[in-house]
Amino acid sequence: MLIILTVSTLLLTVFTLGLALGVFVLARQIGVLHERLAPIGVQPVLSGLQAGQALPQVTARTLADAPVAIGGTSATGRAVMLMFVSADCPVCKRALPVARGVAQEHGVDLVLIGEGDVTALSAMAQRTPLEGVPLLVSMELLLLVQIGRLPTLVVLDPRGVITARDVASSRREIEALVATLPQARPAQMKETSHVAV
Repeated sequence: MLIILTVSTLLLTVFTLGLALGVFVLARQIGVLHERLAPIGVQPVLSGLQAGQALPQVTARTLADAPVAIGGTSATGRAVMLMFVSADCPVCKRALPVARGVAQEHGVDLVLIGEGDVTALSAMAQRTPLEGVPLLVSMELLLLVQIGRLPTLVVLDPRGVITARDVASSRREIEALVATLPQARPAQMKETSHVAV
């Protein structure tokens, strides 16, 4: 009888440890899936400035607290793509290189607008290669645009008028927003004649 009780206790202990290991593995996998989960398609925009409205000039600040003007007529004469990001948004981190590539292809200035704690945004800027893309903070801009989900892109023409605004995480979604700009075509290579000497 004692042997049966010992064996059953031992089997119960092994089974419990196996279940605990299974729960740990599943919890880890759920975390990985949550990080990979992207926004689902086009999301309705409920409030804030909409396409066709001009973004008034707002003074945003860099993480080093230097003032930068956003909105109004572009200083470079180019269109501007504002990408609203957060330090704890894994989709934003994946969408940033895609947005940077699309902006370069279409000759659009990319500006990141950080939402959340400045310390966390500074840590994100150190971990993520921004490659010359400015990361700004502006509560006034966040209140004007009223972002619901991240990463949200707001595309401004050179006059500061919003041409598109939506949640975008894939190349196709970002290019669709940039395509709302007048003459938003990728730079094309022109072939010249070559002469062999």
